[in-house]
Amino acid sequence: MTTWSNMNLQDSASPIMEQLIYFHDHTLMIIIMILMVVTYMMITLVNNKLINRYLLEGQMIEVAWTIAPAIILIFIAVPSLRLLYLMDEINNPIMTLKTIGHQWYWTYEYSDFTKIEFDSYMIPMNEMNQNSFRLLDVDNRTTLPMNVFIRIIITATDVLHSWTVPSLGVKADATPGRLNQSSFLINRPGIFYGQCSEICGANHSFMPIVIESIPTNNFINWINKMN
Repeated sequence: MTTWSNMNLQDSASPIMEQLIYFHDHTLMIIIMILMVVTYMMITLVNNKLINRYLLEGQMIEVAWTIAPAIILIFIAVPSLRLLYLMDEINNPIMTLKTIGHQWYWTYEYSDFTKIEFDSYMIPMNEMNQNSFRLLDVDNRTTLPMNVFIRIIITATDVLHSWTVPSLGVKADATPGRLNQSSFLINRPGIFYGQCSEICGANHSFMPIVIESIPTNNFINWINKMN
């Protein structure tokens, strides 16, 4: 995996993110077709010299340019609503991870296991090694099993934060005094990077998120070591 893909353009690692990419491509193709038609019409209008000084109305064209956008919006809305439903669905999670946002670090609690809780701080530049990513690596990575439905419960202790991992298709606000939840399934092993996506103060850009996805057997061994 290249440095550039690790930093910003990681491949999808969950079914939801795959669906988001498909929806993006679907909508982009519709936008491109609309742009091509509008461009053709503009060029045609500019280059021809046809005029009709007595033309007052055109009911057929008015009906067409009212119905056509409505049909286009249906083709966008139906997959969009389906995707919103899928993103909000909690599919019988096998385990739960609680995430607490602070200024400016994250705390993780493995609610299904006893005494497993740790803080995750960004690694300062003077402590980084050659394989670390500036502003993205943390001292304690969040280790999760792959091919398991995971529910994440998100809150904060001080101000608004936003727990965001683009490659998993997860973005949920961390609100003080409120529990938000989301779910995801990681379908491949790897290390996935994210950041707080809410402007939460002076060090907003210094509270990254690192998820390490490992096979289930390795995750069980990791849990035993943590206990």
